[in-house]
Amino acid sequence: MAIGDNLSSDSMAGAASALRVGAISETTTASELEAAIQTRANAIAQQIVANQINQTQLAGSGRIFTPFNMATDVVSNQKTLVTTGLFANNSGSISSMYTSSVQSSTSKQYYYAVYKDNPGATSTAAAQFSVAYGHRLGSGSYSAGQLNDSATKAVYSQYKQLLLNPGDSVFTFGTAGNSDLIYVINFDRSRLRDRLDPGNWQFSLAQLNGDAVPNNVHTGSNVTLAASPKVLTFIDDSGDTDQAVGFAAAGRVYNIISGTLTQGGYVVNNDYVYYGLAYPDMGMLVLDGNMLNASSSFNTVTGSGIAGDNAWKLYTAISGAMSLNSSTYTFQARNQEVINSTHYFVRVKNGEYNFSNNPSFTTGSVGEFSQATFIGDPKVYITTVGMYNDNQELLAVAKLSQPIQKSFQNEALIKVKLDF
Repeated sequence: MAIGDNLSSDSMAGAASALRVGAISETTTASELEAAIQTRANAIAQQIVANQINQTQLAGSGRIFTPFNMATDVVSNQKTLVTTGLFANNSGSISSMYTSSVQSSTSKQYYYAVYKDNPGATSTAAAQFSVAYGHRLGSGSYSAGQLNDSATKAVYSQYKQLLLNPGDSVFTFGTAGNSDLIYVINFDRSRLRDRLDPGNWQFSLAQLNGDAVPNNVHTGSNVTLAASPKVLTFIDDSGDTDQAVGFAAAGRVYNIISGTLTQGGYVVNNDYVYYGLAYPDMGMLVLDGNMLNASSSFNTVTGSGIAGDNAWKLYTAISGAMSLNSSTYTFQARNQEVINSTHYFVRVKNGEYNFSNNPSFTTGSVGEFSQATFIGDPKVYITTVGMYNDNQELLAVAKLSQPIQKSFQNEALIKVKLDF
């Protein structure tokens, strides 16, 4: 029989003795002899099983680590989309803006770094985004007579290469068509995480005084808010399921339209009014300069060889809206991040990990239980799970929110989640 394979030499000797005793008796029948053999074999088998159970319990009680079964205990490649506030301290909005006097005048020809906190008042202030102006032909910036080397052309070319498909040399906006002049909001990489959260950003522009100032001098301190400025608020059209998602070399592309996060896009003559393009995967918003001239009186300086400082107008319009109503016209934005996780299921059976090597667990020179009630029924508390490699080197530690009581009467299932 199969169980005979597991019989020890002592057990076999006992079985042989039983056979010899049965054979000596003349009155023992064959059926009685067979029954005696079966009874003895069953007793030996039960003893072997009992020994195995006892050894397993002892091994479990003294175990200091348990290998994971990769097929049943580990679930890998779990992805979770997390969104947080984009601005400093994970804030989802800012209601005031600052620039830095430390930023060089040369770099300000290309962009202005924008801060949530006054960099002149605190050393921990960090740039949240930048604003820039670009012109395809280089107009609106001074380059000592060399138009091809102007800052505005460099800005337009940079964003063209970053955002447009190969072979496309000009930005095209909604129903307005091609535009040679663009304004850009570029979120700081350190705040962006993986990408800008589409459908979760909003900013406002206050009307400037451009209609009242000659174009060639609408720069610097001459740029202020209009006397009674109107305010436009912008979002993207990612929430409109009827709108097809665009794709470019820079990833997804959405239209920038007038509207609010709470009310959605505003419709005029059965369509949105398009003001630019949003590139959430790059964290960039590109606005049509012609539309800002028409709707917000930017009066963009486009003359050749003139330091138009047009990026300052975008900064003034955003901060100006905040100054009119800091709660209604806040700049709101959130980022997105994909968290990859592996889940480890730590299964602690009733016969395992019921003892502790804590010095308070035992007493005396022979290691007696410090509590008499522990005899036959020890109780411990699980507070920490250690994660080891194949060389039994500790790699990570997971702390439980509260201790779990462990004894021979209960089991525990703990899920450890590792994010990366």
